[in-house]
Amino acid sequence: MEFLNSIMTWVMKKRIHEVELFIKYPHEVQSELLNRLIYRARNTKFGKKYDFEELKSYDSFKNTVPLHTYEEIFPYIDELLKGEQNILWPTEIRWFAKSSGTTNDRSKFIPVSDEALEDCHFKGGKDLLSIYLNNNPESRLFTGKNLSIGGSQQVNQFDNNSNSFYGDVSAVIMKNLPFWVQIIRTPSLEIALMDEWESKIEAMAQATLKEDVTSLSGVPTWTVVLLQRILEITGKSDISEVWPNLELFMHGAVSFVPYKPLFQDLIKSPKMNYVETYNASEGFFGIQDQLNSDEMLLMLDYGIFYEFIAIEDAADEQPKTIQLHDVKLNQIYEMVITTNAGLWRYRIGDTIRFTSLDPYRIKISGRTKHFINAFGEELMIENAEKAIAEVCKRESVTVDNFTAAPKHLSHNKSGAHEWVIEFGKAPANTESFADQLDAELRKINSDYDAKRHKDIALQRLIIHEVPAGTFYNWMRKRGKLGGQNKVPRLSNSREYLEDLLEMAAIK
Repeated sequence: MEFLNSIMTWVMKKRIHEVELFIKYPHEVQSELLNRLIYRARNTKFGKKYDFEELKSYDSFKNTVPLHTYEEIFPYIDELLKGEQNILWPTEIRWFAKSSGTTNDRSKFIPVSDEALEDCHFKGGKDLLSIYLNNNPESRLFTGKNLSIGGSQQVNQFDNNSNSFYGDVSAVIMKNLPFWVQIIRTPSLEIALMDEWESKIEAMAQATLKEDVTSLSGVPTWTVVLLQRILEITGKSDISEVWPNLELFMHGAVSFVPYKPLFQDLIKSPKMNYVETYNASEGFFGIQDQLNSDEMLLMLDYGIFYEFIAIEDAADEQPKTIQLHDVKLNQIYEMVITTNAGLWRYRIGDTIRFTSLDPYRIKISGRTKHFINAFGEELMIENAEKAIAEVCKRESVTVDNFTAAPKHLSHNKSGAHEWVIEFGKAPANTESFADQLDAELRKINSDYDAKRHKDIALQRLIIHEVPAGTFYNWMRKRGKLGGQNKVPRLSNSREYLEDLLEMAAIK
C-alpha cells in the first residue's frame, strides 16, 4: 500500500498546476467555458429556441436567455424524464440526481450528463484529494480506504423510461465511479447503495470495523450516526482506537459548525483533518483549499459558468446579473449557474459571499428563502407553510405566528426541529398537533422524510406554545414592527428561537 500511496499522491498533485492556471486567469477560463457550452448545445431544442448560433458574447447570452428556476426549466426536464434526448444538452442524459422538492412536487430531478459526472463531480472529488495532499505532504491517505457515507436514495429505474435512472447525487456518483476508486473505497456498493437507513448503518458498521479506514466522506448527520454505532459495537470511546490511521473527513451539504465539537469528541486523534466542500445535485462548486480556513476556492473549470445576483435584487422580476469580475468582497449574492448538463441560467437558490477576490474564495451564506438544512433535510418555507395550513384546516386551529429552528445532534441523541407557535385558536392537544404537523412535513418533503426514518437522524418535531402577543413584543424589541418587516419563519440558527423562548419564559 505504500507504493500505491506514493503513486496516487504523485498523480493527484499533477492537477495543482491546472488549478493554479484558473486562479491566475479566472475571467479568461470562464469566458471560454461559456462559449464552449453555447457551441455544444447550439443544436439542442433549447439551443434552437434561443438561437444559440447567434450568441457571440456574455451580453447577448444574458439578454436572450432568461433566468430559470426549477419550475421554469422543468418542462424540458420532463421531456428528458420521458426518454426524449437532445433537449437541454447534446449528449444522452440517462442519470438524474433526486433532491428535495419544490412547491410543485415532492422531489426535484436534476439531469446529470456524462460530462457533468466526469468533468465536474469526479473532477471535484479528485481535486479535493489533490489539494489536501498538496497541503499535507506527509499524508498516508492511500495506505488505507475511504469510507463513503452515501445518500438516502438507492439508484432506481423510472417506471416509464427503463433507460434512465435516478437517486441521490452521491448514489449516482458511486454507481459510476471508475474502477480504481472502487478499489480504495469501502463498504461494498451493495451496502453503500442500500436505501433502508437503519439496516444500512448497521451493515456499514459491521463491514468496515476491520478495514484500515484513513478517510471519511459524507454528510455530517449520517456520519455521526455511523460513528456512534461503531463505538457501541466495539465498546471503544474513540474512533481512533478502531481506525488508528484515520486522518481526514471530507464533508459538505450542511454547516459543519455545530458538528465539529461532536466529531472532535468522537475522534480524538490530533492528526485528524476536516475539509469542507460545496457540492450539490446541480454540480461541484467549491473546495476548502487552505489549512486553517473554512473558506472555499470557487472551482472555475468544471463545466459551470457562474453569474451572480445581488441579494437586494433577487426578488425583482428580472434581476440584474453580473459576472465574476464584477463581484465585491463580503456582499451577499444569489448564485446562477449554466452547466454541462443543460441547466441554463439556473437559479440554484443558494446565496454566497466572497471572502477573497484573488483568488475567488467563497462561503455559503444561506438560501434565497427561509430554510432549515441542519441535517440535509432542506426544509423550505413553502413546505412549512403548506404543512401547517393543512393541519390547521383539519383541526380547526388558527396560528398567529410561528418560527422554527434545529435542535442539533448530541451524544446518542437524534436532532429535531423546534417550533415556537403562537396560536390564535389553540388545538385541543398540542402533542397530537405536533404529530400531524410532523407527518405532513414528511409527506411534503422527501429529504425531511428520509432524515426522520426511524428517528435515526431526526426525531419528531417539538412545539413550544407561547402566549398571545409574544411575537409582537419580540418584533417590537428588535425594532422590526410594521413596514416590510416579517417574522423569520425558518432559520438554520437558533438565535430567534432562543430569544423568543426567553421572552415567553419572562412573561
